[in-house]
Amino acid sequence: MKQGGTDRTEEPGTVGRTLADTTYRRLRHDIIAGRLTAGSKLKLEGLANDYAVGMSPLREALTRLMGDLLVVSEGQRGFWVAPLSLEELDDVSRVRALIETEALNLAIRHGDAAWETAVRRAFDDLTAIEMKLPQTAEALDPPVLEEWERANRAFHAALVSASGSPVLIKLRDLLYQQSERYRRVSLNVSRRWRNVHDEHAAIFDAAIERNALKATRMTELHLSRTADEVRRAMQTLAAEANPAESPETR
Repeated sequence: MKQGGTDRTEEPGTVGRTLADTTYRRLRHDIIAGRLTAGSKLKLEGLANDYAVGMSPLREALTRLMGDLLVVSEGQRGFWVAPLSLEELDDVSRVRALIETEALNLAIRHGDAAWETAVRRAFDDLTAIEMKLPQTAEALDPPVLEEWERANRAFHAALVSASGSPVLIKLRDLLYQQSERYRRVSLNVSRRWRNVHDEHAAIFDAAIERNALKATRMTELHLSRTADEVRRAMQTLAAEANPAESPETR
């Protein structure tokens, strides 16, 4: 530490943790966004160069991502981006609906004026973005997609923020992360147009009215429709990758 000043030299351990945290966040974002493709081998030397990080913080970041179910490892053979599958999609969607609706039910029951304010603010921010989205089924431009994802994540997080259960919120965040990874599959390709804003508005109105039954039902429907969109997108991509197995070619 410099005497008589405010500048400080961080301890080596602190620097390592900071690098590992930064690398973890960058890798997680790139996996969820699909920049690191599902099932691909994560070559350590290449990652170290791409992310400008040493092996120790890189391995720490990858180990944390294994805990997030975004990375898998097979003994001493290395690391891979966790694969995507229709079976996991159905499982994640089902369990997320259970956790999300329970957290929302508790938040509506316990939420105070500050919770309402946070939900309104998050909904207004999301609405401002969704009103600018193209009324077509085409894939969104990457910057628009990133902006919408941030607002969508904040809205759903605000809804459950007053649940009063840290464990429930932690589970919900993990499942949301998994769902976002799958949702990117459908958002990155052309799809059927869907008025997702009306779905968000229905959830918001019911939550603010403290109608837990309606809010949870609208959330279940919202998540189910999203899962259906992802399923269709994954099936379309699979058919394009293996045209000989497509029903149209049989």
